[in-house]
Order: sequence, then structure tokens, then C-alpha cells
Amino acid sequence: MQLDQIGQALASCYDHLVAEGIPDHLAALVRRVDRSNEPPSAPGGRPKSRIALVVEDEQDTRELAEGVLEETELRVIGCDSAERALGILQESGGDVALVFADIRLAGAMDGLQLAHAIATLWPRTRLVVTSGLDPEPDVALPEGAVFIPKPWRAFDVLVEAERAACDPLPVIS
Repeated sequence: MQLDQIGQALASCYDHLVAEGIPDHLAALVRRVDRSNEPPSAPGGRPKSRIALVVEDEQDTRELAEGVLEETELRVIGCDSAERALGILQESGGDVALVFADIRLAGAMDGLQLAHAIATLWPRTRLVVTSGLDPEPDVALPEGAVFIPKPWRAFDVLVEAERAACDPLPVIS
């Protein structure tokens, strides 16, 4: 094949690609790669800036909750103890929109103690507490906290995440 024929074939292929909008797709891909250092995007393309914190010491259950919450506008962080969760809250407390915590946790603090600490120190954070057992009748959840029994439904978790992501932050007086 002669060089002229190769050039004509390449030009023809390029014209065909332009007609199908392929360069636009490539440009979009390049822009996407350029933004690879930005926070992950929410389903609407907005950056995920607020956080959903999953606190569960059973790895499989934690990973399941993380997977469910990945479908939301929230950036998901998982921890296996209340102490680790408090460390994340100390670093990023203002960005944490939702804490989804099991009542029974490994470590010195349980999920209820964690929920009360969060309600006191970060009152704008939506609290969802879960357990395979009902909370003791004499144990009160913090005001505004929601209890979802295990096994929880993904829908119920997503509803709470949506409220955390979309509801306006309460006014603190």
C-alpha cells in the first residue's frame, strides 16, 4: 500500500469518527482523567463532599452497608470501632452527614455511647443506630436518632442517607 493510500484511509477513518462524535467522547474521557484527583462524584456528577460514616465491627456487614451507601451522594468511610469513628469525626466532623452505627461494637465504647457523643459534639449529624436486638427499654437514643433493626433493608438505609444528604442542616441555637 502506498503512503498516499494510507493517508487517505486514515483521513477517511478520522472523518467517520468525527461524524460519530468520537472526539467529543475522547475529550470527555480526558477531562475525566484530569479530574481523577478530585473527590468521587455523586450520581448527578457533583463531587461527594459530605460523608457517611459506617461503624460496624463485623466486616461483612460493614462492607454491605458501605456498598449500599456508595449509591448515594455521600462519600463513604467505614470503621470497625467507635474510637476509630471518633477519630474521623475529630478530623472531619463538619463534613459527616450520616453515622450508621451498630449498637454492639468491639472496643471500649458501644454504638449508643457513640451516638450520644455525636449528638452532643456534632448535633447536625444524622444518627442511625442498628442492632439485631432491640435497645434495652431503659436506654434512650439521642433525640433525632433513628433505630433500624437488623437485618436492615437497603431501602431503609438509603432513605436515611437521602435525608442526611438533602435535608437542610438544623439550626443550632
